[in-house]
Amino acid sequence: MAGGVVLDGELTRLVPTTESDLDLLAQWFASPDFVEHWGGLPISRAEVAEKYVGRRRPRVESFLVLARSTPVGYAQYWRAGAAEGGIDMVLGPEARGRGLGPDAARVLLAHLGGNLGWRRVTVDPVRGNQRAVRAWEKAGFRQVSSEAEDLLMEFRFPEGRLN
Repeated sequence: MAGGVVLDGELTRLVPTTESDLDLLAQWFASPDFVEHWGGLPISRAEVAEKYVGRRRPRVESFLVLARSTPVGYAQYWRAGAAEGGIDMVLGPEARGRGLGPDAARVLLAHLGGNLGWRRVTVDPVRGNQRAVRAWEKAGFRQVSSEAEDLLMEFRFPEGRLN
């Protein structure tokens, strides 16, 4: 469980979301530019409160993505089993193309594999979101299927690695 765990990368810091982040997250998730590839439709404040401020812990861990202490996006990981699960991430338009996504993904992978002992992590970017696909690839993910409009990409930790 990450509850309270801050994760530091080279370019980003991930801090657990709290109820005090609701206004910011509700603003972001109401913006079509922010949710363009996150379901495509703005999300209500009630749904943001239910899903993105930490109320689903420990099954889903939610984070603000910070760049130089400025919030620039949202990331979460969710458990699908004892040693695997998935990551979802969205950055604001002003944060895209700066290497922040791959950095935040690597930070999450280090935590999931190193601290939690996960063996496999998946992501499912929208097929047409080539920027996200490239960012996940830079973090080490590889495409394993391309059904429907989403791609399935995975990261597998090497067998026999030291945690």
